[in-house]
This record gives sequence, structure tokens and C-alpha cells, in this order.
Amino acid sequence: MTEQAQGDIQEDNDIARVTRWSFAAGAETGFHRHDYDYVVVPLASGRLKIVDKEGKESLSELTAGVSYFRRAGVEHNVINASGSDFAFVEVEFKARFT
Repeated sequence: MTEQAQGDIQEDNDIARVTRWSFAAGAETGFHRHDYDYVVVPLASGRLKIVDKEGKESLSELTAGVSYFRRAGVEHNVINASGSDFAFVEVEFKARFT
């Protein structure tokens, strides 16, 4: 059985949910869908393997403190391919601002 990444919800309200994700080497989130737009803030530099809903694999090199944004609807499994512990903070936006 594959080790699961650990999600620690730090804030959850009507506007946003903030989760700190911690991964041991090789740990994964499991396949999931993002229902909200979100930002990821890596807490360390490392490599993640992403497996999409068709099973296509890609590698993402993340740099500590360099954030990225994704729209709702992303479906994937995220696997720590760094060879050591890895963590990031995910901020999901429940409300849209205009």
C-alpha cells in the first residue's frame, strides 16, 4: 500500500480553505478533483509526479516560495518524486471576486 500525503487544514471559511500538505518520499494524495480555483505555495524545492485522469504522467519541478495558480476542475494524483520529504500550502478559493 502506498503512503498517503497528510493534509492539515489550517483555515476553512466561506471564502477560502488553506491546507498544508506533507509528503514522505513516494507518498501521494490519491486521485482527486479540485472543485475550486487554487494556489500552491511550495515550502521546499522538489519534484512531484502528476498523473492525470487518463493516466498520463508528468514531472513538475517546484521551487520553495514560487507559487502557481490553477483553475477548478483539475483531476489528478500527486506523488512526491523528490526522494525526501516535501510540503506545500494549498489555498482554495471558495468565492469568486470580480
